[in-house]
Amino acid sequence: MSRVAKNPVVVPAGVEVVIAANEISVKGPLGTIKQALTSDITLVREGDQLLCKAANGGKQADAMSGTVRALVANMVTGVSTGFQRKLTLVGVGYRAAAAGDTLNLTLGFSHPVSYKMPAGVKVETPTQTEIVLKGADKQRVGQVASEIRAYRSPEPYKGKGVRYSDEVVILKETKKK
Repeated sequence: MSRVAKNPVVVPAGVEVVIAANEISVKGPLGTIKQALTSDITLVREGDQLLCKAANGGKQADAMSGTVRALVANMVTGVSTGFQRKLTLVGVGYRAAAAGDTLNLTLGFSHPVSYKMPAGVKVETPTQTEIVLKGADKQRVGQVASEIRAYRSPEPYKGKGVRYSDEVVILKETKKK
């Protein structure tokens, strides 16, 4: 059995978990998240803990038990505390401004870039060079951050571009004559 799946998922107070035949739904103060389940996995609730077990002894069921346990843990964390991802703009004239559910970016192109936020993800710009994405779904927040970063990923010579706040860009040495 997966070592990840052996750890139970603790359900905090205020979070409601509904386990159906092929779906799990987690509801909390920050929203509701649903996830489809395979028939290889059985989720069991014991008090305030969720246990993920492989239904049969196959390799696929063993691998999926750890995956489903991680997904359920992220769902519970997301609806109770939420996730956030910070991006930093590095470069002269690179700016970001949040207007409702739209992020307006100036990234050195001949045109401004406008990115519409999907449902469940909120954007804030504390300064012109910082972007903070918040949401309950970890996968969706990470995907939005990746799509914004893809507009102008950091280049290796000057390090200009959109980068994650904890990302380290290793700069290359320029060509010598």
